[in-house]
Amino acid sequence: MGGSKKSALAPASAALSQAGNIVELLVEVARATFRRPFQFREFIEQAWFIASVTILPTALVAIPFGAVVSLQTGSLIKQLGAESFTGAASVLAVIQQGSPIVTALLIAGAAGSAVTADLGSRTIREEIDAMRVLGIDPVHRLVVPRVLAMILIALLLNGLVSVVGIAGGYFFNVVLQGGTPGAYLASFSALAQLPDLYVAELKAAIFGVIAGIIASYKGLNPNPGPKGVGEAVNQTVVITFLLLFFANLILTLVYLQVVPAKGS
Repeated sequence: MGGSKKSALAPASAALSQAGNIVELLVEVARATFRRPFQFREFIEQAWFIASVTILPTALVAIPFGAVVSLQTGSLIKQLGAESFTGAASVLAVIQQGSPIVTALLIAGAAGSAVTADLGSRTIREEIDAMRVLGIDPVHRLVVPRVLAMILIALLLNGLVSVVGIAGGYFFNVVLQGGTPGAYLASFSALAQLPDLYVAELKAAIFGVIAGIIASYKGLNPNPGPKGVGEAVNQTVVITFLLLFFANLILTLVYLQVVPAKGS
């Protein structure tokens, strides 16, 4: 009986232990961020690498996403007889929820998996252990530049998705639904407000931190062998997806309670 209880509690214990290790890595990264010297070259290289694997997929995803939001909101608003607010509703949906969600998907799927594969391959080749033997902190040398690069690219990707999504929504609304260009553009500020953009950028930064920490942890702690690196990449994507969507839910709830809707 005692053995069965232990076996039943083993997954929960392992999950809690892993969560504690991830939080510990987050604290180490926060401390090492302000330690000198700052690895500026590594930061630039990682930012360029992450941007190269995410910019094109982000733009390609943002176009149909903005189109779907515009078509759906346009159809719904037309049924309500408020066609003049089509642009406002589309912009509000894209900035508040669309761009952070697309950013979360690309940061977790493309950037996170790439970082995990990079660090995981270094770990199984014992490069990380060699750095520790030489007195080099791998968190300060490798993890901090990757996490900061992930934050920077997440902020930029959020802006890219907002611009491309709104442009795509404008095109599909005007061309396919027969909307009026002037009314679409004039209604931008009817529902959306500047704090909507602020919270979207805050979400993107938090998503970058979460994705960077999870990817780095899994990359530094894979199972032995190339198979372990592949498993770590899969686990990174799944765990990051779950945490990012949960974080998006919490941030959205807090924002809607703290910042009143425009005109309320």
